[in-house]
Amino acid sequence: MKLHKKTNRPLVLISVMLAMFVGAVEATIVSTAMPAIAGELGGFSRYSWIFSAYLLMSTVTVLIYGKLADLYGRKPIFFIGLSIFLFGSILCGFASTMEQLIVFRLIQGLGAGAVMPIATTIVGDIYSTEERAKIQGYLSSVWGISAVSGPVIGGLIVQYWNWKYVFWVNVPLGLLAMVGIYFFLHEPASDRKAAIDIKGAVLLTTSLSIILFWLVEGGQSFSRSSAISLLLLILGAALFTLFIWVEKKAEDPMMPFHIWKNPVILYANLVSLTTGVILIGVSSYLPTYVTGVMEQTAMIAGFTLTAMSIGWPIASSVAGHLLIKFGTFAVSFAGGISLVFGSLMFVWMTGDSGPLWAAFSSFFVGIGMGLTSTSFIVTIQGAVSREQRGSATAANMFMRNFGNTIGAAIFGAVLNGSLLSSFRERNLDYKVNDINLLLTEEARSTLPASNVNTLQHALDGSLQWVYVAVLVFAVISLLLILRIPRGKVVSHDDN
Repeated sequence: MKLHKKTNRPLVLISVMLAMFVGAVEATIVSTAMPAIAGELGGFSRYSWIFSAYLLMSTVTVLIYGKLADLYGRKPIFFIGLSIFLFGSILCGFASTMEQLIVFRLIQGLGAGAVMPIATTIVGDIYSTEERAKIQGYLSSVWGISAVSGPVIGGLIVQYWNWKYVFWVNVPLGLLAMVGIYFFLHEPASDRKAAIDIKGAVLLTTSLSIILFWLVEGGQSFSRSSAISLLLLILGAALFTLFIWVEKKAEDPMMPFHIWKNPVILYANLVSLTTGVILIGVSSYLPTYVTGVMEQTAMIAGFTLTAMSIGWPIASSVAGHLLIKFGTFAVSFAGGISLVFGSLMFVWMTGDSGPLWAAFSSFFVGIGMGLTSTSFIVTIQGAVSREQRGSATAANMFMRNFGNTIGAAIFGAVLNGSLLSSFRERNLDYKVNDINLLLTEEARSTLPASNVNTLQHALDGSLQWVYVAVLVFAVISLLLILRIPRGKVVSHDDN
């Protein structure tokens, strides 16, 4: 057996946390800055595409990167993905139109698919199951730090500088993470025969792109009852079905469906899908509600979102300790209850509730996210061998990202459709893009008070439908969690 250098676990963990911070802070900063970006670049009707474009590419590539990491090692694939992500971040800052920003977000998302899953897989490689459960507290602190610093940095940049820098702050941190992984992570040599699932990758990319386009543009670019709408829906569903069929037949599939026979993995992945929908519903539109309806600053809007990511690491740290003692079901069930309660608070929220209500609502959603995500990732990584860990971790994150992607599209369609319907009902000559006028104090000051109230009423009512949809997915999450088998965590490491 060939000797290899010993990995420096503490320094690798710090590098992994730095890489995860880059991915996590990107979400909080961009969400906080989006009202200002939409206000400057225009095109509020394309608002959801800023999130959808990024999520589409990161969703599609997460499985590809997971498989490549199993075949060629974590380090080289991590470097490729993070380099593309940083290049895309630089380009985003140079965008001068909403369309350009969407294209650059596609590039950013192309690399983002590698960052979180491979960073998480590296931790799974160098720590045992029991250590993993405890180390999740450190990893989740990344979400807390990014939650506090992201909106603050984003708010300060928007208020005193320029929104372009929200994309550029990632670059030095990402480079530092790459240096740490390069020097301190030493992987065992792999003698696995490489077999890339090209068919699966092409089918997944094509089917998701078609489905996403149908969800976002249906009702705007074309009628949902039109022939083109029906054709897109049938084609997208058929290609996705074909993807599943190909994966089941493939020698070395990108999505290892055989591990889904484990009921814990099956329901953990399904709940990750529904919680992914919830996550994007809250993070994408809460800043819009707080700035547009409550008339608060971008910084205050960012802090209401921060509450979710503070609740997340707190719950995740607790979950790591409870998981070994009580098992996946008990911990994830508590998380499901918290998700439902937080979602109910969003449904009850009005423009007069104030940012504190919004913050508490997102805090409870964060508690639910922390309890469920920690339970699932530790359980899944312990249930498979090292050779499958990259793919299994990526499959769970794919489901979360797929939920994000579906959610961004669904909520974008719900919001735009509801706004147009509200305008038509009142015989108002407004378009969706007129909502841009509510997102900054300067723009609001150019409108008569009656126009501001009219637009705010329409935005409030439309976002209420978004929160009702969030609650529906929270209830579905809880029902799925009830199907998870009871018992303690069983680890493949112990076998």
